[in-house]
Amino acid sequence: MTYDLPAVRGTLTPNKDLSGLTWLRVGGPADWFFQPADVEDLSAFLAALDPAVPVFPMGVGSNLIVRDGGLRAVVIRLGRGFNGIEVEGDTVTAGAAALDAHVARKAADAGVDLTFLRTIPGAIGGAVRMNAGCYGSYMADVFVQAHVVLRDGTVTTLDAGDLNFQYRQSALPDGAVLTHVTLRGPMAEPQELHTRMTDQLAKRDATQPTKDRSAGSTFRNPAGFSSTGKDDDVHDLKAWKVIDDAGLRGARRGGAQMSEKHSNFMINTGQATAADLEGLGEDVRKKVYDSSGITLEWEIMRVGDPA
Repeated sequence: MTYDLPAVRGTLTPNKDLSGLTWLRVGGPADWFFQPADVEDLSAFLAALDPAVPVFPMGVGSNLIVRDGGLRAVVIRLGRGFNGIEVEGDTVTAGAAALDAHVARKAADAGVDLTFLRTIPGAIGGAVRMNAGCYGSYMADVFVQAHVVLRDGTVTTLDAGDLNFQYRQSALPDGAVLTHVTLRGPMAEPQELHTRMTDQLAKRDATQPTKDRSAGSTFRNPAGFSSTGKDDDVHDLKAWKVIDDAGLRGARRGGAQMSEKHSNFMINTGQATAADLEGLGEDVRKKVYDSSGITLEWEIMRVGDPA
């Protein structure tokens, strides 16, 4: 698709292959790929861009399947200049491109407890968009404000009421690009926070296929709650449990597989296409429904056209 694109100070790349930018390493090209120089560059670009041209803000691709035919859109990905992290008192301001793990560590250094972010794959922009969480904590619990550029180029701020956080979702406007966010966490001893994160990492590595190509949890938990990681956590309505009960741990389709280590993790065993991965997910959804009457909802975002 041909677009009349405005001039930019950042980088505009045509027909950009997106497969190398997603954790699952699949997907076709984007019509255009825009890496803005700064907020002003992003705002001017969106203001001048034909409103009919689709825009897709992309994070680090940790929770994403780009279909094999690619994206008929301008994909916007924030890079350097959007990954700073500043801490003042109990308040942390992080660029949308800052990795969740980096934010957790820098906050802990200053005695701010954002430890739940340490094991969440991805960047802060995506974490806000998806209301990411684990160990019983969510972005909604620590969120103060987000700075965004709307699709028409308007630079504005949104608070928690604007985003209407719910389980694994928010009401971020279509085409809006998060540029940085303000978070507030409880204070604690830095060493205590770092020790807790070390324990969380060990627990994650023991139970999740962290060495494989995956995109984190494939499906939302049916009850609408994430695993708290606590001793009294119940597992009867966790996605992994209903997948196990349907006999689908290790299920395969082409190069895609539901992990033997954690059955709610879908992995690319090496040669999977996006169609393999999405098709396996749909197989699992159908078989889980047939066996339990439960309809699993995707947690991984799927975008673009089939091959």
